[in-house]
Amino acid sequence: MAPKKSNAVSKRHRTHEKFDKKRETKKAKLAEKEVVSNHPTEEEEDLGIVLARANSYAIEEESEAVVYRKPTTYDNLLASLGSSNKAVADMNKRRQREEEGKSDTEGDDEDEDGEEEDDDSGSEDQISTDGEDDEIQGDDEVLTENTEKENNDNLSEEEESDGYETDEELELSANGQPLVDASLSASAFSEHLSHILSSEELKTLPEGKWKFKWEAPAIDMLNCRWKGTRPNFLDAVQNDSPYGLKPKLLKHWLQLYQKSGGKNFDSSKRRRFFSICNSYLDILHSNKRPFYNKGREEDSSAMDAYLMHSLNHIFKTRDLVKKNESKIAKHRETSEEEILSDDGFLDQGFTRPKVLILLPMRSIAFRVVKRLIQLTPESQRVNVEHLDRFNAEFGCEDESDDDDEKTSKNGKSTTHKSSKPSDWQALFGEKNSDDEFMLGIKHTRKSIRLYGDFYSSDMIIASPLKLHMAIGQAEENKERDVDYLSSIEVLIIDHADIISMQNWSFLATVVDHINRLPTKQHGTNVMRIRPLYLDGQARFYRQSIILSSYLTPEMNGLFNRQCLNYKGKVGIRFHASPIKLACEYKGVLEKVLLPVRQIYERFDADSMTQADNARLEYFTKKIFPKIKDSVEGGVMIFIPSYYDFVRVRNYLKSQNASFCLLGDLILTLVFSYTKNADISRAREWFFAGSRKIMLYTERAYFYRRYKIRGIKNLIFYSLPERKEFYPEIMNMLDEGSYDMMSTALFSRFDLLKMERIVGTASAKRMISSDKSIFAFC
Repeated sequence: MAPKKSNAVSKRHRTHEKFDKKRETKKAKLAEKEVVSNHPTEEEEDLGIVLARANSYAIEEESEAVVYRKPTTYDNLLASLGSSNKAVADMNKRRQREEEGKSDTEGDDEDEDGEEEDDDSGSEDQISTDGEDDEIQGDDEVLTENTEKENNDNLSEEEESDGYETDEELELSANGQPLVDASLSASAFSEHLSHILSSEELKTLPEGKWKFKWEAPAIDMLNCRWKGTRPNFLDAVQNDSPYGLKPKLLKHWLQLYQKSGGKNFDSSKRRRFFSICNSYLDILHSNKRPFYNKGREEDSSAMDAYLMHSLNHIFKTRDLVKKNESKIAKHRETSEEEILSDDGFLDQGFTRPKVLILLPMRSIAFRVVKRLIQLTPESQRVNVEHLDRFNAEFGCEDESDDDDEKTSKNGKSTTHKSSKPSDWQALFGEKNSDDEFMLGIKHTRKSIRLYGDFYSSDMIIASPLKLHMAIGQAEENKERDVDYLSSIEVLIIDHADIISMQNWSFLATVVDHINRLPTKQHGTNVMRIRPLYLDGQARFYRQSIILSSYLTPEMNGLFNRQCLNYKGKVGIRFHASPIKLACEYKGVLEKVLLPVRQIYERFDADSMTQADNARLEYFTKKIFPKIKDSVEGGVMIFIPSYYDFVRVRNYLKSQNASFCLLGDLILTLVFSYTKNADISRAREWFFAGSRKIMLYTERAYFYRRYKIRGIKNLIFYSLPERKEFYPEIMNMLDEGSYDMMSTALFSRFDLLKMERIVGTASAKRMISSDKSIFAFC
């Protein structure tokens, strides 16, 4: 069952005055015992006067600060107790120093005895002002040596060596707001999660309306520009030497970069894209050149960036939780309920997983996880659990960077020759292209645990298909659930172009189920859950990063309607009113090698929802009558959408047309050798002329790349999403045919496809022209 929100919120948000009152009573009783047993000496009385003055000075200084905090009854009580008890005086003095941002040794001249004080808070980045609850003891030391050792044993190796690294996310006051200007001290991590949504934001965010305010050149991407909804931050991050990364992560990343021969890390693609990821804005990068199109360097740079961002987010989350646990352990005389009433300990979600990476194939997941392991500092991956199992289930026969190079049994390098295009070889050639997988990854103190339970994992890497199946099973069986998606804070969708060739609706379903309230309680302490989760606002804090080699209306719709991060958006390609296109395409017409007369016919549609019906109507009234009575045959109709494929197939059946199919139905049988005979038979029928028409879908071509012989007349019912498919299909035309010709149907809603094929300038002209028929020769 989902936690009861109203009770949890009211319990967590009890006023600090109530908490202070209970704490005052408890500490006063302890102090009275000390007063009875230990009469103050003259030196202690003098020290109390000094402390009272110091406390007065601190209050005066606070009044001049940006944020004024009125001294509470608890503050005044500590000041008065300090005159009679040295331990209380020491604690109060350290507390004042921390509030003023001073170190433990600053201000020692205020101590008349000149002795160096012991301070158990020296290893902490921050102790909340209103939530202070240090132990009050009669001796000079607040923590014994054994207590310090016990607390240190709870720290990870990194925390021990780095002294918690003073990550800015921990420099928050008890109410969760930064003590100083966030732009100066708070990390992007803490600034993002500590933000409190205004009533105006809660009203406008669900509408998904964004106004882009700036644009900047996208370095190394010709004719492309970044555009964002918030003020331009790219120039500011250039001078940020740590780039928002934890020191160990940055040091290790630099070492890997240098070992690989990289130079000038500051201006590298991976460093620049990491800075964009670290802004915590939603990102749509739809012009990435993928590895299977010989864009290995660019693809690896983007992968490095989002993996480092994911690791950074996970480790900072863990650091915050560990620190708070350490603080809670030190206050043993106070009940946990009283401690957790302090908002400074709100550091968790409903479940542990914080990062979700969606990928289309096991082979790509293998590549991503392998790099994730490499990017993890060596001290934190001494052991990678279940690595052999992972290599067996996700590994590929060829793990080299050069997909065309194979190694024979005798050790000699050979070149694998195939009639398939190079991108198909990289994706499907002797590799694990299965699209049903899900993997939980947990980072422990010194190891990486693969195949961890999803609720104890930090990161989940999965395919949309597998998660869609899990969601379906949870809906059918109440004992199952997908609550591990409830607290995702970083969502990464890589190779969205390949996912669009699978089933985009699966992905849309998965994204829709992220950040929903859980159906069960999974052992999380409700008192430590961030308000954004209990208030049902988690989707407004989730960062979504979508990477693709091209843009589709479905990607646009997902980004605009289901990525609602309050921080805003940044992207390299947009086509949604009132946003203008940010990239210029030259087109691929020059790659058509045959002398084909290419005809483009525009049909009118009032809206995108009406475009499908308008396309079918135009085809049945204008195109089909021309091919209906064709004696020659050899007509191939190329259809990108399965929905359109079904409609055209049904129409041809109603007209008793002579046709055969190479459609999406073969995808369920794609690796079934018993059915390949049916596919071969259809191809032979078409080539021999016993079937006049062939329907061929883009998805079928993507997976199989069949070359079709006997094409005399080519019709693009709609242009392909993948621009490289257009010249490949065009070059299949029978060279012996007289007056080779192709026909492509389009509407103004096909602009994204058109500009990739005919070029941006031509596409805009064809959309807005008074003419409706255009020819390219």
